[in-house]
Amino acid sequence: MSTEVVQVMEQAGPYVTAALAAYGGAVLHRAEDAAAEATANCGWRVLQAVWRRCSPGRRTQLEKAVQDAAEEPENPDAQAVLRQQVRRALREDTELLREITELLPVPHSTNVTAAGNRSIAAGNISGIAITGDHSSVWK
Repeated sequence: MSTEVVQVMEQAGPYVTAALAAYGGAVLHRAEDAAAEATANCGWRVLQAVWRRCSPGRRTQLEKAVQDAAEEPENPDAQAVLRQQVRRALREDTELLREITELLPVPHSTNVTAAGNRSIAAGNISGIAITGDHSSVWK
């Protein structure tokens, strides 16, 4: 499986799960609700894109996977089957992969946390960073 498909699935997964939680098994057949939560709508758009581009046989498999995942949201096996259906569609259709990539929000910046006495937290240090008592720097 290509790295790009894996990355897109890692990004899309939480949105698809939110859409299932919000709309249940009817997620493939509902109309977009502008007032609905953005995360659930993103997942809905991902599933709709996959649905539109699937063959009739694949649509049946996708619909079954969505229904099972919606009925058992805590069942990791049901979630995995749905993810596998989406992954298969992304692997087989590079245009769909591009479309899904454009639907997903840009990943947020990395969080950096300092822990412990005199720790320094920085996403990028472009100069000198010193911590401690009586430190000196000479240039």
